[in-house]
Amino acid sequence: MAIEYLGLSAINGPMVVLEGISGASYDEIVEMTVDGGKRKKLGRIIEVYENKALIQVFEGTDGLGLTNVHTRLTGHPMELGVSEEMLGRTMNGIGAPIDGLGEIVAEKLLDVNGQPLNPVSREYPRNYIRTGISAIDGLMTLIRGQKLPIFSGNGLPHDQLAAQIVQQAALGDDSDGEFAIVFAAMGVKHDVADFFRRTFEESGVSSHVAMFINLANDPVVERLITPKCALTLAEYLAFEKGMHILVILTDMTAFAEAMREVSSSKGEIPSRKGFPGYLYSELAALYERAGIVRNCSGSVTQIPILTMPNDDITHPIPDLTGYITEGQIVLDRNLNGQSIYPPINVLPSLSRLMKDGIGDGFTRADHQAVANQLFSCYAKVGDARALASVIGEDELSPLDKKYLMFGKEFETHFVGQSPNDNRNILKTLEIGWQLLGLLPKEELDRIDTKILEQYYKTRGGIL
Repeated sequence: MAIEYLGLSAINGPMVVLEGISGASYDEIVEMTVDGGKRKKLGRIIEVYENKALIQVFEGTDGLGLTNVHTRLTGHPMELGVSEEMLGRTMNGIGAPIDGLGEIVAEKLLDVNGQPLNPVSREYPRNYIRTGISAIDGLMTLIRGQKLPIFSGNGLPHDQLAAQIVQQAALGDDSDGEFAIVFAAMGVKHDVADFFRRTFEESGVSSHVAMFINLANDPVVERLITPKCALTLAEYLAFEKGMHILVILTDMTAFAEAMREVSSSKGEIPSRKGFPGYLYSELAALYERAGIVRNCSGSVTQIPILTMPNDDITHPIPDLTGYITEGQIVLDRNLNGQSIYPPINVLPSLSRLMKDGIGDGFTRADHQAVANQLFSCYAKVGDARALASVIGEDELSPLDKKYLMFGKEFETHFVGQSPNDNRNILKTLEIGWQLLGLLPKEELDRIDTKILEQYYKTRGGIL
């Protein structure tokens, strides 16, 4: 029989202390009843010491007093009722529906903390996911089962890019698997949440998107559960229903800052920039829930989005994320200032799994060679621009002038594209070859001679 405890010993921000308990365990969920059963709140035990328990209250401690609360230990960790019905629905940060379409009938209750995937049971990621964005598909291809973060900054259009990926993402052209998206937003403003809802509805993709929305004015503690709920649903749909799931998590910086706030409330000793020392392990516990499991037809692919404070890529959040994930897509403020969308800075961006999911049998035989050559040529553009800033553009050699023209066209026509432009991989490669045609054939030293003979066409002017 469950025991109810009357009253609390202390309330501190989102935390409460309960004394005189027995049999409590770490991560256990508690139900808190206020004012004789009129209101209920959920909490999670995050620390146990002798007969005391420190409890995080998900919905915040507003309305709680030291004497008017009945607390009941449930005996289990946080669980989410999952179902295929959640596709097309909008939930709050802890999985309760907020779209006015009624309750969701759960097919199964799952622990939101998940189970670590045994490395031996993992399969190496293959096959690509098409986003319709040339800079990503062509140069830093997203592979099924990969975790590929987007590093952004305040004021950059990462929300618009996330919405475009949700609208356009699809499996490769030769795949017939079921594809769906789990979208989790943490600490977003009301207008941003409305933008996502409206965009998905108007584009007709909302039927295969499950949304978890934690608003900026929602309790901080709920923010820590939101990505776990999203990934729990993704794992269920992928590994039990055989679907290919793309999980988009925005903004991981809000998640990390919520963790810092809760850690400070607990009185823990801070580490770098005030973040707790276990930030790395918490991020890894989320990111490592992506992958492909042997003998399962589904997969979980992740695109975490994070805003770098002061555009500092060495900040703990992007720094640790880069250690755990398999590449990154970096948005650039200078490109954004030139009205280039999406403002992806190609040179510091990469996909470490790209080489094994493209080429003959996946995209096209020349894909890797074109990507290598575009990277190489664009790197030389930087040298030509630096030289032009010193001696002036008129004094440059004819070859350097061609590189300047290539750089401008590359940023305008390959990196830049309309938010509604959904390009397939053949269109992306064709644009790549048009750009390479602006340069002399002897400069293209990263491409095999046979491929060069087949696709190269010289072009004297702009595209």
